Parts: sequence; C-alpha cells; structure tokens
Amino acid sequence: MEYDLEMGKALAEIRKAKPKILLIQLPDGLKPEAKAIQDEIERETDSKVLIWGGSCFGACDVPVEVERVGVDMIIQWGHAEWRW
Repeated sequence: MEYDLEMGKALAEIRKAKPKILLIQLPDGLKPEAKAIQDEIERETDSKVLIWGGSCFGACDVPVEVERVGVDMIIQWGHAEWRW
C-alpha cells in the first residue's frame, strides 16, 4: 500500500519553522520508510532529523521527553487523514 505523506507540505512547514533538530514520529506501518523520510528531509532542509522508535498512537501521543535532547519541532505521520 502506498501513502501520500504530503512531503511538499511537510518540507514547507520545516523550512518556515527552521528547526535545528526535528523529530519524525511514525506509526508502525510507516516505520520501514523512516530512513528514506529522514534522508529526504535532511537533503532538502538544514535540519538534523531524529526518528522516534517508540509507539505512536495518534496526535495526542507526543513524546515530551524529547525536549531533553533539544528537539525544536515534531512532525507526526499517520495512516488516517487529520485536518489541521
């Protein structure tokens, strides 16, 4: 199954926010694509990208402990569309 990650929209938000350290958070079904997503973001922006390897059960499941490592921005991807 192929997903539309709206990478163009994500990259635009990253460029606008200019985070030094960005965390990407993915559900289990998308985790095999994590390295490719990380590589594309780092190639297209000035951000260092970290991959969250823990669980992700939706938009309310934000890993607050990442503040300790200086994460400036978190982007979550999921299987279902969420209008924001």
